[in-house]
Amino acid sequence: MKDSGQLDEADSVLVHALQISPRATWSRLASVLDHDAVTLARRWKRLTDRGAAWISCYPGPALAESGQGCLAFVEVDCAGGRVLEVADRLSRQPMVTTVEHVTGDRDLLLTVMRPDLASLSRWVTRSLSSLPGVTASRTHVAGAIYTEGSRWRLRALSADQVARLTERRPPVGRTGGPLTDLDRRIMVALSEDGRAPYTALAETCGTGVDTIRRRTRHLLDVGAVHLRCETARPLSQRPVAAVLWAQVPSDSVEDAARRIAGMLDVRLCAAITGRHNLLVVAWVRSVNEIQRLETRVTTQAPGSTIGDRAVALWPIKLSGHLLDEAGYRRGTIPIDGWSTLAATEDTDAPAGHGP
Repeated sequence: MKDSGQLDEADSVLVHALQISPRATWSRLASVLDHDAVTLARRWKRLTDRGAAWISCYPGPALAESGQGCLAFVEVDCAGGRVLEVADRLSRQPMVTTVEHVTGDRDLLLTVMRPDLASLSRWVTRSLSSLPGVTASRTHVAGAIYTEGSRWRLRALSADQVARLTERRPPVGRTGGPLTDLDRRIMVALSEDGRAPYTALAETCGTGVDTIRRRTRHLLDVGAVHLRCETARPLSQRPVAAVLWAQVPSDSVEDAARRIAGMLDVRLCAAITGRHNLLVVAWVRSVNEIQRLETRVTTQAPGSTIGDRAVALWPIKLSGHLLDEAGYRRGTIPIDGWSTLAATEDTDAPAGHGP
């Protein structure tokens, strides 16, 4: 599979279905995809065993909007020859959800989740800055998230199949009250395997199956957590990840961001603080397409400029999952934005586990 460069039709259909409904039962998927449930389960196991696909789970933007979380993008500069050492140490940290080795005026681009701005400041100033090999960093706090990776699709299903799989959930945007300790344990457990059975989640979290089922469904319904089915980037037909920092006139940010978020290859569009006010991440077919991507972004947002751009050379960690240089999953560090683990601690521990 790692040499084929693409998913076959049956695997593409299965992945698209799981992108729409990540925790759907095999029997439900079978009824829509016209395949045997046992065959679908076997195909999924083959994909996950090889690190070609997986289900990730992470806190949703609704948490930050309700004041129960803080998301930031952090650029990190490293001393010569120490990029991979720094990246490895940061990848082990549960609050660092994504680590990418990128081009341009930074060595690494991180996505970091913390409970609030104060804890983010402590992590940056006391943990990140003291990490051997780090020479400088720049932090951009995220505001509104206009689109993110859970909405990205392979587009292998028919319109009728998509409609049959699409779940009708309550409007998101409210977390339904403060998160409990159990909610946080569920979120951490799901970040390791978004399709983990309720029985396994109950055992991990130390409570009953009925309670786990009810709280998990609640977290999903109110948007406190998001699930997404990922594929190894070479299998997505869009193997190049481009990162754009854009400056949009302040009186048109909302409209421009929603237009950009609607572009088919955009995986992330977020308002940020700093010299630029919008961060855009897109998956494209080749490096040559990045210039055309920039043109399309500025067309969608009249008066905007692209102030900087980067290409992800190696997505070392993506939403808690560790990837090899080819983009295949090799292990997991469960996401825990509330962890107190410092960036310099536990550096000799194994870097996750998995295929």
